[in-house]
Amino acid sequence: MDTPICDFVTEYVRRGGVRMHMPGHKGVPALGPEPMDITEIAGADEIFASRGIIRKSEENAAALFGARRTVYSAEGSSLCVRAMVYLACLRAAEKGIPKRILAGRNAHRAFIAAAALADIDVDWIYPGEAEGLLSCTVTPEEVARRLREREYAAVYVTSPDYTGRMADIRGIAGVCRAHGVPFLADNAHGAYLKFLKEDLHPMTLGADVCCDSAHKTLDCLTGAAYLHIAETAPEGWAEAAEAATGLFGSTSPNWLILQSLDRMNRELSGEWPGKLRRAAERVAATKERLRREGWELAGGEPMKITLLPKGKGLTGDEAHDLLRENGIECEFSDPDYLVLMPGVNTAEEEFQRVEKALRKAGRALPRRGGDSSAFGFRTTPNGQVLLREAEKVCSIREAMFSPAEGIPAEDAEGRIMAGCDASCPPAVPVVVPGERITKEAIDALRYYGKEKVTVMK
Repeated sequence: MDTPICDFVTEYVRRGGVRMHMPGHKGVPALGPEPMDITEIAGADEIFASRGIIRKSEENAAALFGARRTVYSAEGSSLCVRAMVYLACLRAAEKGIPKRILAGRNAHRAFIAAAALADIDVDWIYPGEAEGLLSCTVTPEEVARRLREREYAAVYVTSPDYTGRMADIRGIAGVCRAHGVPFLADNAHGAYLKFLKEDLHPMTLGADVCCDSAHKTLDCLTGAAYLHIAETAPEGWAEAAEAATGLFGSTSPNWLILQSLDRMNRELSGEWPGKLRRAAERVAATKERLRREGWELAGGEPMKITLLPKGKGLTGDEAHDLLRENGIECEFSDPDYLVLMPGVNTAEEEFQRVEKALRKAGRALPRRGGDSSAFGFRTTPNGQVLLREAEKVCSIREAMFSPAEGIPAEDAEGRIMAGCDASCPPAVPVVVPGERITKEAIDALRYYGKEKVTVMK
C-alpha cells in the first residue's frame, strides 16, 4: 500500500529548500524529527478540505477498515466524538426531532463536553446492579426498550470500555437499524479489533459511525485517530464528516501524527495483523496463568489485562505501586481496578516481568486496605461503588456555560455540578454537569480521591 503523506514529506526534506513558512523550528533537528514537521505548503493538502495526499491516505485507511469514508484526526478520538455528536445534531434538525441522544453512562468526558457545545440532551443508560463505576453494560434489549419509549437522534455506546468490557455491538446495531436510529460507537480503545483472527470492529459489526484512537493500540503517535463513516450511515454523513471534524479541530494539524497514520496503512496491509494475533495469544495465555494463581480478571477485550486486586488484599492503586517498584507502569489504577495494556511490540520477557511482579504483589501485605464499607454509598457484591440515578436539574450546556466555582467536595451536597471533574474518563461519571450532588455522590468522590468539584454559582 502506498504512503502518499510520508512520501511527500520525505521528498520535501530531501530537496533541502529554504523554509519561509511555519513551523518556527525551520526543520532544525535539535529535538527529534523536526525536518519531517511541516505545514500546509503547496502539495501538502489540507486536513479539513482534503483533495490530495491526505485524501488518498484516508481512502487507503477506509479500505482497510471497511468504511465508506475515513477522516483523520491529529487530536485523538476526542475530536471524532465531537464530530459524531454534531452529525447527530444535523439529523435532528433535518428530521425535525429533538436533539437527544441515548448513551451509555460510561461515556468519555469529550462526549459530555460535546453535548454542551451542541446543546444536545442526553438520556443515560446506567450500570447494572452488579457493576461499579468503571463498567456500564449496554444491551440490545435495553436499547430496544428505550427506543420504544422516546425518539432519539442517535444511540451512543462506548465499547471496549476502559476495563476491557465489550458490548454486543452487532446486537445493538440491529436494534438501531430496526428503529431507524443511527448507531455511534466510541471504539477509541479498539482500533486493532479489525485485524484479529475474528474481526470484531464496529465497522464490521454494524455501527453507522465510529471513532478509533490509533495511538492507543496501533503503532501510531499520540493523538492519531480515525473517524469512520459506514455505508449504512445517514445520507450525507460521509460528505459532512470532514466539515464535522473541522468545526472543532485545529487548522494546524501535527504532520508527524498524520505521517504516522499514513505509515500505519502500510503496516496494516502487511505483517502487522499477524504480529497482533500472536500478541493476542500471549495475552490470553498470561490471563489464564494469572487466573490459576488466584487473580480475579474482568473484561473480555483480547489485548487488555484488567485485574480486581482486592481478592489479593490490595487496592488497584496499591498493586500499581508495587508494580512500579519493579519498573512496570500500568495504564490505569483506582481503588478497585488495575489495567494493563500490552501491545504487539511487548516482548515475551516483558510479559514474564509482569507475571513475576504480580506474583510478588500478590504475596504482599496491603498498605492501606480498600474497604468501601466505611463510605455511605451502595456497593456491588465485590465492593465497588454503585450509585443511584442522579437528579437532573438543568441541561449539560446550561450547567457548563454558567458561572461556576470550585469548592471542596465535602461542601457540595445539594449543589449543581458544572464541570467534568467528577469522572475518570471513560468511566461512569459520579455526577454529570446539570445534576444535583448528593451525600452519596460525595462519598463516592472521596472514595476515588476527588477533593474538589466545580459547581454552579
